[in-house]
Amino acid sequence: MVNEVLIGLDRDRGSRSDSGDTKLDPDDDPSWHTCPRDKKQEQQRVFMFDAMEDTMGGQGREFGSSAVSMLILTLVSLGASGELEAQVSANLNADVTFTRDVAPILQENCVRCHRSGGGMAPMSLETYEIARTYAPLIKYKTGLRDVAGAMPPWFVEKDIGIQEFKNDMSLTDEEVATLAAWADNGAPQGDPADMPPPREFDDSGDWTIRPDVVVTSQELFVEALAPDWWGEIEPMLVPLEEDRYVAAVEIREVNDIPRAGPGSATVGGRFIIHHLNYSTNVPGQPRSRQGWPVHEVGRNADIFNADAGRLMRAGSVITSSSLHLHANGRDTRARLEIAFQLHPVGYEPRYGGRGEGITIGNTVNMDIRANEAGQEVHAYGVLSDHTMITSFEPHLHAPGERMCLEAIWGSKAETLSCVGYDHSWVRTYFYADDHQPLLPAGTILHIIGYVNNSETNPNVSYAENWAGGGNRSVSNMFLELGEQVSLTDEQFVQAMAERVESLNLTKADYVIGCPLCLATIPPPSATLSPR
Repeated sequence: MVNEVLIGLDRDRGSRSDSGDTKLDPDDDPSWHTCPRDKKQEQQRVFMFDAMEDTMGGQGREFGSSAVSMLILTLVSLGASGELEAQVSANLNADVTFTRDVAPILQENCVRCHRSGGGMAPMSLETYEIARTYAPLIKYKTGLRDVAGAMPPWFVEKDIGIQEFKNDMSLTDEEVATLAAWADNGAPQGDPADMPPPREFDDSGDWTIRPDVVVTSQELFVEALAPDWWGEIEPMLVPLEEDRYVAAVEIREVNDIPRAGPGSATVGGRFIIHHLNYSTNVPGQPRSRQGWPVHEVGRNADIFNADAGRLMRAGSVITSSSLHLHANGRDTRARLEIAFQLHPVGYEPRYGGRGEGITIGNTVNMDIRANEAGQEVHAYGVLSDHTMITSFEPHLHAPGERMCLEAIWGSKAETLSCVGYDHSWVRTYFYADDHQPLLPAGTILHIIGYVNNSETNPNVSYAENWAGGGNRSVSNMFLELGEQVSLTDEQFVQAMAERVESLNLTKADYVIGCPLCLATIPPPSATLSPR
């Protein structure tokens, strides 16, 4: 487990360079330092593009292709992505076409959401006739990479920390360059014979896991302009006749908002359930309680470590400790569906330690100054057990832009991950099995949050106001909610040995997140010889 020990606020103004040093360009207005890696122009224009998407989401097809393309090109010409422009120019390929090069990328990464008749996104990218209209916007959004507004919504920074994740939905550099080259060359169609067959989707289930048990909540109703509401859901019985271990869990909100048209242009406009904190237990058996990851707007499924399945007892009921509803601008009825993917009968976990997410951070003491970007908040925690970190889940609110996770062992500080933050897409990043950090007891975990409370942040409603912590999205939170597994001495040594073998590590190698992997460690049973 983790014991929280300290939180502080870095009062220095400025931004982080790639080396991690705080810097401030005296020729720039400090409020322009909205991102730590000089992405001021991209962030500044997110609002314009998102606002345009809102409009086109409901009525974009009423605009002529030329008019829409001209509008987008005008915005791009304002300087949308200088860093990416240089990269793309160097790799520009005049032969890139939609049917041969672009359509496969869109089908693999985009059309699950960007499609007609089932997708949740505001426009379809299934056909050339429609996709060409959005070519400059596709280039811009995919070029954002790891800041709010990027598409696909995956915000891991690719130049620092661990890069191997189970649920990585990001595009490769080559794919980003291909989309940019296509847009820059006038979005040519190419040979229709090169067009891949359309993908087929089964919307009857629409799960990203394989659900064995699905539980449905009662109906919830929120008026169009109702104030935020906190309460509880009615208990829900999980139909299990025997104790089972859970491999994954996924929650989705099912509501009466049409999948196309007004209200579907943003995630926040499609949902009324801000978050749900919940657990399961057998009534009358306090020791049967099991905690589960919090559900939030735009959250992906939670996949537990394959050797640390989470036990659910037969006869368990789902109860909540906090349900937060918020209005989305229209009267909305909704319900939650909670799906559990189970391990096979007879499965036994290798690791019996606590597997729930352990919170690091502090929301109560936040102190966010008005009209200022580049603010930092810090929190620390100490691992009291050997620990395997299976996922990283930053949680900020509207002013938040980025979070980094560091591990400090002895005199060594190491960045495990840095990710951008978009409050419309709460992401959990699951490390690949051979790259889950293995940290000894006593390691200090350090999280750094980057906050922009200025007019350059389109998510902030009133930048002129000081802001503290709070539950509403317009307030601030600062938490790391990732999943961790506690290990015994024997399990920790064995896990490191397996890591060394699977990655074929030698003394000349370096692996992020395992400070003792290449150390010589005596067996836990070894004893000191008497003097």
